[in-house]
Amino acid sequence: MTKTVISMKWGTRYSVDYANRLYSMVRRNLRGDLRFLCFTDDPAGLAPEIEAHPLPPIELPEPARWQGWRKISLFQHPLADLSGDVLFLDLDIVITGSLDEFFDYHPGRFCIIENWTQLGKGIGNTTAYRFVPGENTDIYERLMADTDRVLATYRASQQYVSACIPDMVFWPSQWCMSFKYHLVPSFPMNWFVAPRLPRDARLIAFTGKPDPDEAAVGHWPAPLHKRIHKHIRPAPWIAAHWR
Repeated sequence: MTKTVISMKWGTRYSVDYANRLYSMVRRNLRGDLRFLCFTDDPAGLAPEIEAHPLPPIELPEPARWQGWRKISLFQHPLADLSGDVLFLDLDIVITGSLDEFFDYHPGRFCIIENWTQLGKGIGNTTAYRFVPGENTDIYERLMADTDRVLATYRASQQYVSACIPDMVFWPSQWCMSFKYHLVPSFPMNWFVAPRLPRDARLIAFTGKPDPDEAAVGHWPAPLHKRIHKHIRPAPWIAAHWR
């Protein structure tokens, strides 16, 4: 059975190279037939194996239009011609292990990362989630029907998604990890100990800064007054996987 993976790319924050690397990592770490789609406002340079689709339409005020809220557009129906379990992945990740279990785990259920900084609060992190297109369309419909109230009530789109799907299933915690939250040693050890890759990790998220290429060489762009704490040693394992 063909496994479907999708992602989104808009604006200039992430180059087309991120989408191509994501496809390459998925292909190496997922057995069997793969269908990979990228919803984007600029398909130029995408690898030929990637299906390019226009960004699903959504009407949002600035600046929410170009923030994580845009991912809510994926909950409208139809979504391309997709059906069955679909795995969504953000661009700013490094895949370090098998993704097969992401399709075997609780098939048909909405599965997501438990947000690392809100453990025990029922909040998911939409860096990686699996859903069935055509289900939970009320997430999109409610946002469109009462945009101002939703944006005023929820600080982030993933909090809104979590409130709409109270029976979501969290991936096992060791599968999906945050580079900054889990792998970078606390100050002052971050000056002496390099970020290590946990043995059972499948996916490492690089939210904000540093990006994978920066973290690989030990560079964390930060204001001068924060550079003592926001410091990392090189992590060469990143380059071995982010390709």
